[in-house]
Amino acid sequence: MTAVARRGLRGAAWLLPAAIVLIALNLRGPIVAPAPVIGELRVDLGLTATIAGLLTTIPVLCFSLATPFASWVIAKADPERAVSLALVIVLAGTVVRSIPSTAGLLVGTAVIGIGITIGNVVIPVVIRRDTSPERVGLVTGVYTSALNVGSMITSLGTAPIAAAWGWPVAIAVWAVFAVVAGLAWTYAVGARAAWLRPVRSEPVVATGPVELLTETGSVRSVPATAEPVRPARRLITWGLTLAFGGQAFSYYALTAWIPTLLHDEIGFSAESSGASSSVFQILAVVGALGVPVLATRWRPRAIIALVAFLWLAMPLGLLLAPQLWLLWSVLGGAAQGGGITVVFIIVVRIVTSDDDARRMSAFVQGGGYLIGSAGPLVAGSLHGATGDWTAPLLVVLVAVLTLGVAGTLAARRVG
Repeated sequence: MTAVARRGLRGAAWLLPAAIVLIALNLRGPIVAPAPVIGELRVDLGLTATIAGLLTTIPVLCFSLATPFASWVIAKADPERAVSLALVIVLAGTVVRSIPSTAGLLVGTAVIGIGITIGNVVIPVVIRRDTSPERVGLVTGVYTSALNVGSMITSLGTAPIAAAWGWPVAIAVWAVFAVVAGLAWTYAVGARAAWLRPVRSEPVVATGPVELLTETGSVRSVPATAEPVRPARRLITWGLTLAFGGQAFSYYALTAWIPTLLHDEIGFSAESSGASSSVFQILAVVGALGVPVLATRWRPRAIIALVAFLWLAMPLGLLLAPQLWLLWSVLGGAAQGGGITVVFIIVVRIVTSDDDARRMSAFVQGGGYLIGSAGPLVAGSLHGATGDWTAPLLVVLVAVLTLGVAGTLAARRVG
């Protein structure tokens, strides 16, 4: 290979993580966009608390119900086209959701959920396939950090934009992220093709955890073996699914209702509540980037135990001392960013092939998000029935405990 080609490959290698970051901004931000303006939505459209909760529940439910479809799309097409399709669908759903009607709001939300589902499943496959084993943890952390950065930007910006131009514009403007990510992805894919993306030796059938199959930083060829056990037949899969479900339930319940909770308990305005809730989102970057560092020294089960311990501070703190919301948001935010990252890292470590990665990612995320989809609806319904936030926060507390117990048990044999 010439020196020019080597320089091109090094440059193209950084284009992919950059594109993944831009794509990740679209995989959570659209979900939290209605939360800072939920009061205006309810007044203008006459929404009940339960229907308002559906604005967060529907996308997360799609993450579960549409996962088989997403897996089928990735299998029939290729990951490059699947990512592009995901962005197009998110863009279309964001536009439809901005139509000031209940039907447009709910239909657009469902469309966004389907698009994000495809992105959720395909990005871990892309990271495993196109990232060297020693960088998988770092890229995964950067990816999950960007998920929360997207949520933070949306939480901060939606209410001020709504105050100036109205809520339809405020939830539609984030479609710009999908356009930018689509252009970046197209360029990254083209650059990789032009510089001949490094490929593994053929045939390559990995037969163990990625970190056990490395020689001088690259995956070596190994003899072909029988097809790996299907995810549903592995106990670790069910444990990770339950842990991911506890993580998702807690995250989406709090994401949907933190602005309202801060308004009710502390008296924040809509703008202040949206800005305050963004702390919970942005601090996830600390956990998402910190977990890969810990993973080089700690076993995954120890990391999950630490994450669950920090996570507990959020519901307990808001129950006992809501005036210290900033402290609880810092601890809980870092924990929720670390929780999703450590689950993804474990999945990448235990899969044995690209096809196994696709199946495992679909199974864990599908089942986990099915549990998580109930979070906003349950929290909203309990708040509406009781008139306070004690019952919703107790349910979140149970979900966090589920993450800790199921996750540590599932990860006990993972190195």
